[in-house]
Amino acid sequence: MQTADSYRNVRNTGGNVSQFDGTAFPFFAMIGTSKENDGGYREASRRFLNQEVDMSILEVKGLKKVYTTRFGGNKVEALKNVNFSVEKGEYVAIMGESGSGKTTLLNILAALDRPTAGSVSLNGRDISRIRESEMAAFRRDNLGFVFQEFNLLDTFSLEDNIYLPLVLAGKSYPEMEKRIHPIARQLGIEALLKKYPYEVSGGQKQRAAVARALITDPQLILADEPTGALDSKATDELLRLFGDINGAGQTILMVTHSVKAASHAGRVLFIKDGEVFHQIYRGDSTSEQLYQKISYTLTMVATGGDRA
Repeated sequence: MQTADSYRNVRNTGGNVSQFDGTAFPFFAMIGTSKENDGGYREASRRFLNQEVDMSILEVKGLKKVYTTRFGGNKVEALKNVNFSVEKGEYVAIMGESGSGKTTLLNILAALDRPTAGSVSLNGRDISRIRESEMAAFRRDNLGFVFQEFNLLDTFSLEDNIYLPLVLAGKSYPEMEKRIHPIARQLGIEALLKKYPYEVSGGQKQRAAVARALITDPQLILADEPTGALDSKATDELLRLFGDINGAGQTILMVTHSVKAASHAGRVLFIKDGEVFHQIYRGDSTSEQLYQKISYTLTMVATGGDRA
């Protein structure tokens, strides 16, 4: 694995990351390195995604995913017929019991897996049709990721962890430095940037992970159980920050088991047996009122109530 010092040398020489091997950074392997010949794709993607389009930012239509067991004897239908859309600036939570298909759905939305049938479109572009050689660049340029376990590199400072997606994209150090400070200030970690993950709390780690997701200015943030490893105080702070980030126009889609986390979203989708079973819109409800509606719906889902 590359050392922190070698990383800083790369960062300070204008983002030449040709020496980096994705296998040394499992999390960042999915967003690739500058070894890819993706310049033409990135320019085309930028032109396409900057067009003004009158449509949902995310469209999921007829999504189906079937897995075949190791020896081909059995097939498991993880997703049956999933349909929903997400408008630009929405904050959507997805809930469901273990085995309902949430993780499979998130993996497909993140372009980490391909559907058996159906489509997922981001700003009108079907991501299942993107070539494998271009996929890492697409994720890097358009999606931000926040995970339960933070996925920070302990040998890098918080600052360097936040910078890393931009380094892998070949951005210059002055541009990275310009981007980081407003985000770090908003998230309350500006004074912590030189610290290492093992020197800060779980809540501070997760705020650094959120900063890493935001620094690429993504079309969509995908959050997978973002409060799962946090105590109640850190959870409250993160949910407040998510509300502020969404209020500034960022589109967020969050998969969670937490009723409290989901009650801060604008809409909640419930997945059961690989399909969208029900959905709730916040409307004029407070978080407390939405909490009660979610709790009731989860009971309905668990006991086999009628589909919405």
